[in-house]
Amino acid sequence: MPILSRAALVEHLVRTRIAGDVATPRDNNLSHYRKLANGDRHYWLGLELGDRWTDEQDVLAVMAERCGVIDDPAHRTGQDTIDPELTVDGLERMAARLRKAAAGQERVLFATGHPGALIDVHSRVAAALRAQGCDIVRIPGGLVADEGYVVQFADVAVFERGASLWHTHSPEPMNAILDGLGEDGRPDLVIADHGWAGVLAQPVQDRVHGLRGVG
Repeated sequence: MPILSRAALVEHLVRTRIAGDVATPRDNNLSHYRKLANGDRHYWLGLELGDRWTDEQDVLAVMAERCGVIDDPAHRTGQDTIDPELTVDGLERMAARLRKAAAGQERVLFATGHPGALIDVHSRVAAALRAQGCDIVRIPGGLVADEGYVVQFADVAVFERGASLWHTHSPEPMNAILDGLGEDGRPDLVIADHGWAGVLAQPVQDRVHGLRGVG
């Protein structure tokens, strides 16, 4: 498969609306920022924010800086954006970390709270890393969280309830995995999103489940 130039990748992201003018409406984004600021833990994505982010405008400012959403607080409806250049910067950082994992033949765990969109992406990356000698972590069977089960599908840990895979922001499925793996079974790298990643982003001293050297 040919490697895309940065310009070609930016064009692809904009054309497919992964970045640039995205499908998420502005009022939906602002609603999520407001709920985060008001302490709705569903929108904390596994992080423990305390009283650090209690102003919707502060959340908007950091999202504008990190993701490139429109930074004008008066813009309340219509289209919102994701900066494609910032997106490619993030992809390049991710590529560097994946190269390190492949070179070191690391143990890697994949998980997603958005199974409808991301299972195939994570599964393909898992297959590529396995081909380079990485150990793709298998989670224990019978893990329970949030009145459902944590299962693995195509090398990716997901949340299942009522025979369906669920979108979830909760950190509890990842906590169940870490408990099930134990200290000796912990991965070197976790590739995850939503609450599955947020719980791992906590400072080690603030987490019950500390993972050293996990990105």
